[in-house]
Amino acid sequence: MTIGELLDHLGGNLAQGDRNWVVETVNTCENASAFDLAFADSVSSAETALKGHAGAVVLQPDVVESYPAGKVVVETEQPRLWFARAARLLTIPLTSNGIHKAATVAFDSIIAPGVVVGPGAVVSSHADIGKFSRIEAGAVVSEHVKIGEACHIHPHVVIYPGTTIGNRVVVHAGAILGADGFGYVRDNETGAYTQFPQQGTLVIEDDVEIGANTTIDRGALAETRIRRGTKIDNLVHIGHNCDIGEDVILVALTGISGSCTVGNGAVIAGQVGLGEHVHVGPSVILGGQAGVFSGKTITNEGHRPGTVMWGTPARPLRQVLREQAVLARLARREKGHDKEKG
Repeated sequence: MTIGELLDHLGGNLAQGDRNWVVETVNTCENASAFDLAFADSVSSAETALKGHAGAVVLQPDVVESYPAGKVVVETEQPRLWFARAARLLTIPLTSNGIHKAATVAFDSIIAPGVVVGPGAVVSSHADIGKFSRIEAGAVVSEHVKIGEACHIHPHVVIYPGTTIGNRVVVHAGAILGADGFGYVRDNETGAYTQFPQQGTLVIEDDVEIGANTTIDRGALAETRIRRGTKIDNLVHIGHNCDIGEDVILVALTGISGSCTVGNGAVIAGQVGLGEHVHVGPSVILGGQAGVFSGKTITNEGHRPGTVMWGTPARPLRQVLREQAVLARLARREKGHDKEKG
């Protein structure tokens, strides 16, 4: 693509250079070549990028006084975002197409034009796959699953019956969508467990990305829902009946128990644990390894925007640090008393 075409798609200001300059791919400031695009989001990185070999650089306005001759420069307020969106436009489409002869596709499934089904993949009865979606090798699309347009289901994903997936959803290798939730009823007399019905559904809305080996359970009697634009890392578990809001970030090794809700724009960092029936409010940030006890609600009410909640039970990071400082002083004082007694 040319810089002009990227600008037409993404906006921004061509501060210097030719609109017809061709960009082949994106790269780091250090490794970029003449037909690569690099980005800078600080004064120091801008200086590095402009001294490098990248033919085109995207950066914020006014971060440097002047640009070297011959360098194509795009100015935008969010250069990292512009760079990421440009990278998607520059991605070379995968070339394989059609249904592989080693795939198994039910005669009564609905396969729209442009769908790719890889070797060893299974598309079951009454499944419905939208235009230009890709089902990679070894993936299993079970009965009555609906997949929207332009989705990418990577190898060995398993999608259980009745799951609904929106448009432009990416599911990475080994993810399991719509499995039974972990719900059992105990017999008080014998101690034996009987599974509570797990007959609900799972709905994944548009533009969601789900990491490798992540598992999302179906609802017990109702539904589990992952709302538009949410991004889920690898090795995350989401229990039954959860409702995860729009544009949420869930980082690796997070575990969310059944019947939790997470508000729009929340960020839940690595190894966070939520007990059952927890409510996480909109835009809440839970730091790594934070924990929220069952039935609790955690919001930003009374706190500055961007406050990080940390620890178990999760509370503002500043409060945790003050508590740790107090404990450290008490420990030193106790140690001093022990020396005096000795």
